[in-house]
Amino acid sequence: MREVNVTRAMGAAMRRIHVGNALSAFGLGFTVPYLYVYVAQVRGLGAMTASLVLAVFAVAALIVLPLAGRAIVRRGPRPVLLAALVAAALGSLGLGFASDATAVLLSASVLGAGQAVMQPALATMIVDCSTADTRSRAFATQFFLQNLGLGVGGLIGGHLVDTTSPSSFTLLFAIEAAMFLLLVVVMSTVGMPHSPRIGGAPGRSARGAWKRLLGNRAMVQLCVLGFVLFFACYGQFESGLSAYGVEAAGISTSALGTALAANTAMIVVAQFAVLKFVERRRRSRVIAAVGLIWAVAWVIAGYAGLGHGGKEMATAAFVSTYALFGLGEAMLSPTVAPLVADLAPEGMAGQYNSAFALVKQLALAVGPAVGGPMGASLHAPYIVTFLLFSLGITVLAVRLGRRLSVVQDQPWRERSRVVARGAAPAEPVGVEA
Repeated sequence: MREVNVTRAMGAAMRRIHVGNALSAFGLGFTVPYLYVYVAQVRGLGAMTASLVLAVFAVAALIVLPLAGRAIVRRGPRPVLLAALVAAALGSLGLGFASDATAVLLSASVLGAGQAVMQPALATMIVDCSTADTRSRAFATQFFLQNLGLGVGGLIGGHLVDTTSPSSFTLLFAIEAAMFLLLVVVMSTVGMPHSPRIGGAPGRSARGAWKRLLGNRAMVQLCVLGFVLFFACYGQFESGLSAYGVEAAGISTSALGTALAANTAMIVVAQFAVLKFVERRRRSRVIAAVGLIWAVAWVIAGYAGLGHGGKEMATAAFVSTYALFGLGEAMLSPTVAPLVADLAPEGMAGQYNSAFALVKQLALAVGPAVGGPMGASLHAPYIVTFLLFSLGITVLAVRLGRRLSVVQDQPWRERSRVVARGAAPAEPVGVEA
């Protein structure tokens, strides 16, 4: 009976967490697509300030994420999430009312820090409220709701904004702040199951925690792989790949919007169909397959920009590229995040989630800086470079698979063995090499 009650409590908590994910993504969707236009044109602060705002988001994340992991481990994910949400709400309101560069940059730094900490805190809550049997589906649902929320928020926000009216953007940022504050209320009522916390015991310093993480070679390899994943795909969506499409392939801005919509649509439509496929496959092989799919996507992008099939054919090829990226993302969402959780020793999920989020932010900061100029002017080298990076994902994934235990790489097989012996499935435990 106690196990049934615990399972019900975890299920109820997970439903609230998913509602929270959808709300936060919905709020972000209102403002993220229009931030550059808002700063540069609506507030009249110019392209340089707008670019600095985007850079501030990345810098703020890089500063707070190393601290966030330790805070999650010591205090638990919910208090850290609530603090991050309040910060994000204040930053969003500040951006809505800011009229000079200093106020805009300060508000962006607060909002960026809050958004960055939300990611590992929510991921750790999902880990705490799931089991080995339900974790892949939980993370797939999170990714599905995030993309759905961003898409719906962006669609509604696009009908509310008026570039001649700063007050319309103030309304957008106020709605975003309201979503964060509503999420504070929702998350305050989540009944979290007990999970191990690490107090201030000797040898448990922040430096010791990071040293222990870096001693886990499988986790280090996964972080390297994660950097390449985010650098070669996510870091190119709105920078190098879009610049390449416009400059090399002659894609119109409306067609670029269609390509981005195709990416989101692929994720929303394919997520749970893909989940059924990847749940019974080795995680390392799934990631390796994503590298091959993205390699095909880059080849198609090369045809769009470097081929001679006409504008319509180039547009269709470019839209297909974004759709293939979406298919790969749908395969990664139930694979990578649960693997990070399974590599983490007991009580260290927050630290590991924060470390992986830090790697993601680094890739997202470096990716546009490298890909943007290449995509705009060095068309053939750009395609070749990122085709090789995609193939590198496959190589790194295969190498990672050799270091993972059966529990980490094939959790479904281990659960089948346990059930066959008539015992309750055990939680996977990270193995440090």
